[in-house]
Amino acid sequence: MTSFSETDERLALRESVKGIAGKYGHAYIEKQAKEGGKTTDLWLDMGRNGFLGVNIPEEYGGGGGGMADLAAVLEETSAAGAPLLMMVVSPAICGSIINRCGTEEQKKRWLPAIADGSLLMAFGITEADAGSNAHNITTTATRDGDGWVLNGQKTFISGVDEAQSILIVSRTADARTGKLKPALFVVPTDSEGFSKQVIPMGWSAPEKQFTLFLDSVRVPHDALVGDEDGGIWQLFAGLNPERIMGAALSCGMARYALDKAVTYAKIRSVWKDQPIGAHQGIQHPLAKVKIELEQARLLWQKAAALYDAGDDFGAGEYANMAKYAGGEIACNAADVAVHTHGGNGLTVEYGLANMLVAARLGRIAPVSREMILNFIAMHSLGLPKSY
Repeated sequence: MTSFSETDERLALRESVKGIAGKYGHAYIEKQAKEGGKTTDLWLDMGRNGFLGVNIPEEYGGGGGGMADLAAVLEETSAAGAPLLMMVVSPAICGSIINRCGTEEQKKRWLPAIADGSLLMAFGITEADAGSNAHNITTTATRDGDGWVLNGQKTFISGVDEAQSILIVSRTADARTGKLKPALFVVPTDSEGFSKQVIPMGWSAPEKQFTLFLDSVRVPHDALVGDEDGGIWQLFAGLNPERIMGAALSCGMARYALDKAVTYAKIRSVWKDQPIGAHQGIQHPLAKVKIELEQARLLWQKAAALYDAGDDFGAGEYANMAKYAGGEIACNAADVAVHTHGGNGLTVEYGLANMLVAARLGRIAPVSREMILNFIAMHSLGLPKSY
């Protein structure tokens, strides 16, 4: 029987994360972003307490839980005003791919360090002329003796300046057909021929975005994660968690914005002795956000449950829906929260204005909402392919 209530263990996990993230909160994130700092203190604190690796098997230093547990952790940090974008990348994408596709040696080498936060692994798929369309990726990996040589470029890659390694999506040549096929390689960020260039962005965050350049970067044979002939499913072993985690982060941001707005609506009074929250013009938009938020949360929880149950296609369908709903509610909640605060909503003091841009990212990355609609129309509704 399906339960719509989280287990006592999950609720306890949320409370524990809330306790740690709440000690840092929005003020910490804002300070780090303003001063060019990183979220290292919070990151390592989360790692020491076992929260970064809750989805990684116990035998590799993790908590032995699933994607639903990791997504709950990220939702709580975001709701506390301290979203950790690199949780989407390091333990969710990279950790999931290595756990499902890596060799035993690779799991022992990388997973414990990902779980405790001592290794931060970035993820590089997006290219300027391909977006996230793996079929159009031009970064190539060529066999050379007992290793590989990588050439290409990536763009909008998060947190490369914090990462020790990056999981690069490239393509290898099929000797039989001449066609290119996707393959994943762990590349140390201090490799010869590897360079990066920061991309100035329109919102303030500790995590920076980069363009990467791979100029004959040589890696050993065991840098290849998974089977060279394994196909694109290996990639989606990480992309489904990425969508689930993105939805959870967006829902956490929406919770933060809604909480701020409700608190303000209860204490702000400009007409007689009633707070502005007593009026339907304020109440109704906030109530609508609450409803849409709970819808989005149910979607990511179902997507995570399907992923943890091993239903990759079902997880993909609902992960896309969840990512769509999460992006929408984060934008809606930020807008309503700013509007509830009036002019105060655009001041630095109240910490909401930057969210208007940051929340918008959920509608674009890691895949646009239009591509999600294409996917749902084709795979869920059985309509002809439109792209």
